[in-house]
Amino acid sequence: MKNTVQTIVIAGGGTAGWTAAAAIAKQMGPTVNLILVESDDIGTVGVGEATIPPMRVFHKLLGINEQDFMRATSATFKLGIQFENWGQKGDTYIHSFGLTGRESFVAPFHHFWLYGKEQGFAKEFGKYCFELEAAKQDKFATSEKANVQFAYHLDSSQYAVLLRNYSESRGVVRKEGKIKQVKQDPTSGFIQSIVLESGEEIAGDFFIDCTGFRGLLIEETLKTGYQDWSHWLPCDSAVAVQTESVGAPRPITRAIAHDSGWQWQIPLQHRVGNGLVYCSQYMPDEEAIPFLLNEVSGTPITQPKVIKFKTGRRLKAWNKNCLALGLSSGFVEPLESTSIHLIMMGIIRFLKLFPNGVVNQTIEDEYNRQTIDEITKIRDFIILHYHATARQDTPFWQYCHDMQVPETLKHRMQLFEEFGHAFQEDGELFRVDSWTQVMLGQGIMPKNFHASVRGMPVTELQRFLQGIEMSIEKNVQTMPSHQAFINAYCRK
Repeated sequence: MKNTVQTIVIAGGGTAGWTAAAAIAKQMGPTVNLILVESDDIGTVGVGEATIPPMRVFHKLLGINEQDFMRATSATFKLGIQFENWGQKGDTYIHSFGLTGRESFVAPFHHFWLYGKEQGFAKEFGKYCFELEAAKQDKFATSEKANVQFAYHLDSSQYAVLLRNYSESRGVVRKEGKIKQVKQDPTSGFIQSIVLESGEEIAGDFFIDCTGFRGLLIEETLKTGYQDWSHWLPCDSAVAVQTESVGAPRPITRAIAHDSGWQWQIPLQHRVGNGLVYCSQYMPDEEAIPFLLNEVSGTPITQPKVIKFKTGRRLKAWNKNCLALGLSSGFVEPLESTSIHLIMMGIIRFLKLFPNGVVNQTIEDEYNRQTIDEITKIRDFIILHYHATARQDTPFWQYCHDMQVPETLKHRMQLFEEFGHAFQEDGELFRVDSWTQVMLGQGIMPKNFHASVRGMPVTELQRFLQGIEMSIEKNVQTMPSHQAFINAYCRK
């Protein structure tokens, strides 16, 4: 096999395939031939409809206009996720995308808040975050000058169409058909070509596997192996259904814990995406569909679809001349809306590490190191939601409460509970604000806080906290409703 990559073949379409095609076409352009193979007969999972703020950076990279994108995908804005019944039954908190309070060099804001709480005048933590207060009041506005942290709710099938049009206009060739066979070099094991049911053979120098959970190239062909995380994330099933809207869309995703998992609610402009994530050990599949249909608001407009999965990751996301993206690379359940983000980061990482278009073991190793580091930190953040709970009212929650968690997460939880320390490591997706909001929301209250904050006189601390709260309240009051802003900005 020749070492230089001239032809890249993407196996599979959907959000993963067309995201990869769009990014490579934009950044590598005429330097490579890009072919995407997909079949109209093979459906996509198509339920990754809530996103996180880095998607906006990806769109800037591609030059995608926000209003055009939002109209094309019936998108709404998202300021965070509202978690219900997680710490205890009846609890509600919001993990927002915004900065809480004001930054300080030595001690993050939550240490000042804890000091204020000790003194008896600090309000609830969310009062000091603009995005969180806007979300609670269903308000939204943004502009070029505003520094609002937000993401989107979108129709993932329409999003794949948008990216397909973008890619094909930049020279990506789409081949229709099902893959029947994958041919490998007998000596190196590198993939040489894929053969379609029609008999057409498509040769390539590099292959990107976007074939979903099946992992046709990365697993069925290359036998890469899988690290199972289901002992930490025991949910293994989901059922999804779309319903008619019954009210104005809120600028939040709802994640509602139930006896054996949780339910999502994602409001688009024209409909609502609903789903139930559950552990089949505690809830049989035949109970899941009627349970979800009983919980949704609005008339169903699709048939409920059951999806089976195993949380974990491939041992390598890049193996030989094959890169796995999306579900073929692994799966961390969609509790914090990271699925599309991991696809985008996966292809950006590939483009950054692949400047010479040469398949090289050193580059492969570095790609895998970075990928494992990223997804492991995301995994820990997701496990936090399940484990940091006072709920023991069902066998499922009893298991989550009692389970042994990774040492990396255990360490973080102990640091926060004992000393109020929260941190964001280099390259880590979730910031100090995210860890703090979720740990407090799930019921972990620090026993201590940073001694330096006691240097602020109590009267000054009170003015400091009141000033932040009043400024946020004043700004939120001037904002239009989320629906009104959509109507003016990007109504489909």
